[in-house]
Amino acid sequence: MTEENKQIECRLGCGACCIIPSISSSIPGMPGGKPSMTRCIQLDEKNLCKLFGHPERPKVCSDLKASEEMCGKDHSDAFNYLEQLEVETAP
Repeated sequence: MTEENKQIECRLGCGACCIIPSISSSIPGMPGGKPSMTRCIQLDEKNLCKLFGHPERPKVCSDLKASEEMCGKDHSDAFNYLEQLEVETAP
């Protein structure tokens, strides 16, 4: 793992990874998945995942790990990074 991809602790209350990316797998309350730039129904008012640590949490969400590259210095960096990634990977 390169220094810029070093895994870090998730920034609580950020929510970028639960808003910006599209998710094609089923999420409880969102059986068709989640479009990009749409707040996940499982994200609470403090931007914390209601499913964190529960078996119902989608594998794609559990597999995503916070990194310095993705999360940056603050939530604004994370939103910008993930928005750019969505643009670059759009069909």
